[in-house]
Amino acid sequence: MWHSVPWSTPGMAVGGVGSSLLLMSGVVVTVGLCRRLARRRLRSRPHLFAFLVEIFSTFQICACTNELSLLGNVEPKPHTALTLTYGFTVLHGLTLAGSTCNPCGALQPMWGGGTSLRMGGLKIAAQFVAAVLARVFMHFIWSLEMAEPHFGALSQGCSSPMQTTEVQAFCIELLFSVVFQLAVLRAESVNPKYRVHLIALLITMLVYAGGNLTGAIFNPALAFSLHADCFYDKFLSYSLVYWIAPSLGNLNLTEIHFNIILLNSISKQDD
Repeated sequence: MWHSVPWSTPGMAVGGVGSSLLLMSGVVVTVGLCRRLARRRLRSRPHLFAFLVEIFSTFQICACTNELSLLGNVEPKPHTALTLTYGFTVLHGLTLAGSTCNPCGALQPMWGGGTSLRMGGLKIAAQFVAAVLARVFMHFIWSLEMAEPHFGALSQGCSSPMQTTEVQAFCIELLFSVVFQLAVLRAESVNPKYRVHLIALLITMLVYAGGNLTGAIFNPALAFSLHADCFYDKFLSYSLVYWIAPSLGNLNLTEIHFNIILLNSISKQDD
């Protein structure tokens, strides 16, 4: 999700933001066409279909979020960045229906027995492949420096999103992952056209609350796409905070959720 980065330009012109919006719109349209083509041609091959659709969908989120990270300091702060976060989260929700785009989301049905280990593993592999592809693609686009936000975007190495202690960062990412996944579970019964806005609002609130401390990412694949240099420099710290913490939070929530369902089922049988 959105977070501030050191090379964002404080007084970026509207034209610069417009260029970024045009680029992200192009990514969304292209991914939509690829998903539609895969749906038409690969329905008879479910594993390949799931793998490719997850790649396309995660690529969209990672590419757009990489670009959004350059707009963190656009005035007025933080209103512009939060508005873009909300808007693109809604857009992702509307255009990427049926995809998890988050290893934590793929782990949940695997842990609960709702999907096979093979299918879950394929989706997680696809998400990390997409994370790398999105990073490579966006860095290539930035290297061309065709728009104002891209000037100097590659000059920094690890632009650490972790602005607190490792223990606090671990707890924040774990907590945010639990809150997010719990909201997703609770919103399953909500009308889809309202649900996407509720989830987007929650994500925007979490970004506002913790974006300046950890980036409020709670998505292992997205974290790797945004901060691969940091993983290279401090692999243990970053893997604990951005991979283990959200995954652990998700698995604990899944276990509690299924235990509650089991207890409710037993209670009804006793009645």
